[in-house]
Amino acid sequence: MGFARTCSVALVGVEGVVVEVQADLEPGVAAFTLVGLPDKSLSESRDRVRAAVVNSGAEWPQKKLTVGLSPASVPKGGSGFDLAVACAVLGACERIDPRVLADIVMIGELGLDGRVRPVRGILPAVLAAADAGYEQVVVPDCAAAEASLVPGVSVLGVRSLRQLIAVLADEPVPDEEPDDQGRPDPLLAGLRVPGTGAATGMRSLGSAQHDQGHDLADVVGQISARTAVEVAAAGGHHLFLEGPPGAGKTMLAERLPAILPLLSRQESLEVTAVHSVAGLLPPGKPLIDVAPYCAPHHSATMQALVGGGPGVARPGAVSLSHRGVLFLDETPEFSSHALDALRQPLESGHVVIARSAGVVRFPARFLMVLAANPCPCGRFSLADDLCECPPSSIRRYQARLSGPLLDRVDLRVEVDRVTRAQLTQRGAGGESTTTVADRVRAARERAAARLAGTPWRTNSEVPGRELRSRWHAATGAMDEAERNLERGVLTARGLDRVLRVAWTVADLVGHDRPDATDVALALQLRTGVPRGVPMAIGALT
Repeated sequence: MGFARTCSVALVGVEGVVVEVQADLEPGVAAFTLVGLPDKSLSESRDRVRAAVVNSGAEWPQKKLTVGLSPASVPKGGSGFDLAVACAVLGACERIDPRVLADIVMIGELGLDGRVRPVRGILPAVLAAADAGYEQVVVPDCAAAEASLVPGVSVLGVRSLRQLIAVLADEPVPDEEPDDQGRPDPLLAGLRVPGTGAATGMRSLGSAQHDQGHDLADVVGQISARTAVEVAAAGGHHLFLEGPPGAGKTMLAERLPAILPLLSRQESLEVTAVHSVAGLLPPGKPLIDVAPYCAPHHSATMQALVGGGPGVARPGAVSLSHRGVLFLDETPEFSSHALDALRQPLESGHVVIARSAGVVRFPARFLMVLAANPCPCGRFSLADDLCECPPSSIRRYQARLSGPLLDRVDLRVEVDRVTRAQLTQRGAGGESTTTVADRVRAARERAAARLAGTPWRTNSEVPGRELRSRWHAATGAMDEAERNLERGVLTARGLDRVLRVAWTVADLVGHDRPDATDVALALQLRTGVPRGVPMAIGALT
């Protein structure tokens, strides 16, 4: 009788649970039993592991074999347990010393020829192993860079089971034959799974900070909208752009990620973990350090937006845009149930999905940008009478955006129709992305210095009671906003949001605290009513 054990990780959302993989050999009829709540893909590992062991030059034990996954009460799925199961079996038949396997975490799928393939969720799995106190991890060679992002963990990357057996048995490590030159490595297929980001509209930004294809200088006119985009980026405020088709709403939203600062180390790990679970990591870039951008189509379901799906829930658009931008173009065309499902993540910064297979919690701290036409035909305006929609149709169209959802949006800007003179004007355009990004970064640094020692990072996250009690505006600066509250123009929540935006404006222009001009600009961005202040941030500095 032989016994051996090693470890792997079961993922529940972006959180991992270390699973002990035990193998036991007993005399009897040759059989392979796998227990511990495995799903279909994990049950099929019996055939994959047997073929991989034999094709790697090792002998398969002709005895009664039982492999247990403990704790047995945790559902387990996926092919990432193959490597641990194979090594536990080889340890039980003493091909590998069982004492060597006990403190190693192994993650990887096995091909029938013994090659080790990557799986989704390498980073959160290694993070879970490190939190549990494990210091040695074995992963596929092409995923070693992703696993190495976790400090304090020794990572061994292997291309085949033969190599791992040689390393663990202290034998000469065989060289694997490289693939033909010019052909893609088939092992990389497991790092990016097609279809898992369906309806999310993910865009790989790469070096978004130097994206020459999306420059703010390309936007013609739209001073108010450009200012709103800059304020949204500096303070993390949600933005609603309303205007006729072709005015530049989508152009502005696409250029917003490029002016956001680079992600911090902790933020990068959070974003990378979500994208790793979803199978959306960019090839050759294990760490995502720029703000993600997600633009789902308006036909997206509630599950595509907030997460879900059959079996164990998968991250949706709100989680894939964590620490980045979620752009909802043609917002009134989205399902009202899907839009209202965004209200809770907007407040809490995470989404909790309850399914029969378990409860999953995904991070969802994103900057939301809504874009809508003023009416079904898109030509409704107070300045002209080009619209042919009846008033009842306009009311129904605008009512698709619920009041509670819009009340959570700090900035509401009307994007005007571009005139012929603006479009054909030659000469210097608006400020470039580089100029605005520098101002946004400086504003973020001022806010970070002020909020040091608190759990908040941006002005949009600070609760209203803290703003009113700890960080005060200049004397008399909030008088006009308070009068708007008394007249019913602002709600209590709206007053707090005006104060948050005023702090962001003050950070952009370099003021120690908001003055009356900063609050007036915040009020104009919130209500759309002119307050007699310059709309360009550059004119206020």
